[in-house]
Amino acid sequence: MNIELKHMRAEDKAFVMKIDSHVNELQYENRVHTKTGYIIWDGNKRAGLMHYTVLWDNLPFLNLIYVEEKHRNRGIASKAMNLWESDMKSQNYKMVLISTQVDEDAQHFYRKSGYIECGALIMNHTPLEQPMEMFMRKVL
Repeated sequence: MNIELKHMRAEDKAFVMKIDSHVNELQYENRVHTKTGYIIWDGNKRAGLMHYTVLWDNLPFLNLIYVEEKHRNRGIASKAMNLWESDMKSQNYKMVLISTQVDEDAQHFYRKSGYIECGALIMNHTPLEQPMEMFMRKVL
């Protein structure tokens, strides 16, 4: 298994737009321009994607990691997370942040990857209502 992270490029647009229903044209172009979006490659095949933002100019926040169903259960997400964390460390960031809804299984994956809970967001009685969003952090 040869897993690589490569920054999103214009030719990745159809792949990304098929998976990430939250991104529009302008947001995609921004990911490409700012190099905050990655394609997860398994050899010569696109296997998934990642996207992050930087909060307060010094805290990378992973917005999304997604591995296509046919590529799952092979350690690809773990390897991609390790590569992203190494990239963030090489840019002199000291810590990274992720979040997941408390009713999602992703929290177990993040815990196995060394993340610990550090807060939550409750959006009851708002247009964005959802189960509690749990934030997790990892010191690099």
